[in-house]
Amino acid sequence: MEPILAVPKPKKERKVKGMVEIDFEKCKGCELCTIACKEEALFLSKNINLKGYRYVVALNENCTGCVNCALVCPDGVITVYRTNPKKKISEHTENVKPDVRQIISTPVYSDLLNMDYI
Repeated sequence: MEPILAVPKPKKERKVKGMVEIDFEKCKGCELCTIACKEEALFLSKNINLKGYRYVVALNENCTGCVNCALVCPDGVITVYRTNPKKKISEHTENVKPDVRQIISTPVYSDLLNMDYI
């Protein structure tokens, strides 16, 4: 009887992609981020940093920018950047002016009522 080999599933192509930056010298290799990463984009390196810990390395091709790794990192050494997909311009938004942004240096209560929240 021949053994059954496990074939890894190919990753789905996603519109949103991410990039992880890790401060290798501050990473203690606790591996909480590798557990939190559902895309298997993080793994433990075989090298050690100046503190003597094996640090985490990112495989950015698999990263979706979900930020789970940065949220669970106890030392805050992970920064995640997310790329936005290109938005299609519809025929209804061609004549719309770009967003007008105001800076309110000393807000009063009436200004806070008029603000739009995302």
